[in-house]
Amino acid sequence: MSDQLVALSKVNKHFGPLHVLKDIDLGVARGQVVVVLGPSGSGKSTLCRVINRLEPIDSGTITLDGRAVPAEGKALARYRADIGMVFQSFNLFSHKTALGNVALGPMKVRGRAKADAERTARELLDRVGLADKADAIPAQLSGGQQQRVAIARALAMEPKLLLFDEPTSALDPEMISDVLDVMIELAQSGMTMIVVTHEMGFARQAADQVVFMDEGEIVERGTPAEFFDHPTSTRAKDFLSKILAY
Repeated sequence: MSDQLVALSKVNKHFGPLHVLKDIDLGVARGQVVVVLGPSGSGKSTLCRVINRLEPIDSGTITLDGRAVPAEGKALARYRADIGMVFQSFNLFSHKTALGNVALGPMKVRGRAKADAERTARELLDRVGLADKADAIPAQLSGGQQQRVAIARALAMEPKLLLFDEPTSALDPEMISDVLDVMIELAQSGMTMIVVTHEMGFARQAADQVVFMDEGEIVERGTPAEFFDHPTSTRAKDFLSKILAY
């Protein structure tokens, strides 16, 4: 299907004897938001990491925009430049300002002029609600603010796809909503996103498709309404009964 931006077919990944991804088939259309749910250790974060080729796969294929993931070298660097990734732990450069963190990738990887990259960086900081923090270094920012800088940094590369790996799990509860608000705005703007999260409200509100993983397999997939209101598998029902009981 031509509007499919990301496609995984029969993807397997082992860490030693541990089989962490088992015959994963997943397609993500342009502009679609896919939320990946599941218990800890189910393979969700590894799924993100193999799409970005932070981890190689053992078998199967992954394509972005119809092209297979390159193994290494400049082709891989170009491929990665089209995928923004937002991690649990922010990963900002501690000695650079918020502006410097956001402008760096476009200058280094895309070859943008400094003034041009910084102008875009200011626009993106404004978009994530941090226009007044351009000159702050990460240590001067809260965790939620750092994560919003990290989102702006990913957007600065004009990625085709944004991956989020539990972006709110390291945050204090009062900071989570600011980050989720930015992510919801991105989803509504048509950004293609794969989001690994435990935030059920976000999944209900922003997802086009919910994918439920357990023990390295995709056990169930559907719209948020289908998944939350009418789960079909025992494992999904069990997961939801534990999550939604509180």
